[in-house]
Amino acid sequence: MHLKLTIAYDGAPFCGWQIQPELDTVQARIEQALADIAKAPIRIHGAGRTDAGVHALGQVAHFQAPDHLTLNPFNWVPALNTKLPPSIRIIACDEVPADFHARYSATAKTYTYHLSLAPILPPFLATRAWHLPRQLNPDDLGEALSHYLGSHDFRTLCSNRGNETAETDYVRHLTRADLQHIPEGYLLTFTGNGFLYKMVRFLTGAAVQTAQGYLLQDDLYNLVNDPTFTTKRSLLCAPPDGLSLLEVNYDNLAS
Repeated sequence: MHLKLTIAYDGAPFCGWQIQPELDTVQARIEQALADIAKAPIRIHGAGRTDAGVHALGQVAHFQAPDHLTLNPFNWVPALNTKLPPSIRIIACDEVPADFHARYSATAKTYTYHLSLAPILPPFLATRAWHLPRQLNPDDLGEALSHYLGSHDFRTLCSNRGNETAETDYVRHLTRADLQHIPEGYLLTFTGNGFLYKMVRFLTGAAVQTAQGYLLQDDLYNLVNDPTFTTKRSLLCAPPDGLSLLEVNYDNLAS
């Protein structure tokens, strides 16, 4: 049985999603829980690799259930959650076609980023928001975010993993980049057909720099529309704390 997991987690205690030797990661925890149930190793494949400290409400992964197990998809949820820490929860498990792939079948992803403008960061927002006690201009923030909409080469607004080549594709299409006023801050939302390494954090950092007057709107516009453009000021990569993977979408398939 080919199964799709929808997963939520608090990323603060973990060294990111992807399994890494001798590090505590979300993927490692779930694979261990699967192995405990199946009495055999099971590899899962995620929709994307969230960094250390990044959260998820709707991460997606898939795996092939061993033939000897008779658990139906519904029963996988409590079976896994009893073996996972409270900071990781399986929200749903669904049977999917054999050709479904959590990463390659995805058609869109949505991330949110929480900015807190409170004078003092509330303790319950520690590791959950970027604390910006210096006020920013929301109109400038909204205008900055609007530059990201559409298809652009985002090579200046991401980090390199070290395996890039001359053929690396940096073009992504964003259908949403906006802000919502929430108590004592803002929630930024980004939806696109894909995101580069640390791209959302750079999109957020550059927009905040613009809203605080450190970066000109024209410079940000040029960065998005001309991959050869450089600014005098270094771009800011927002911290992981406020970032969450909200949802992964698939054509003709529930997320």
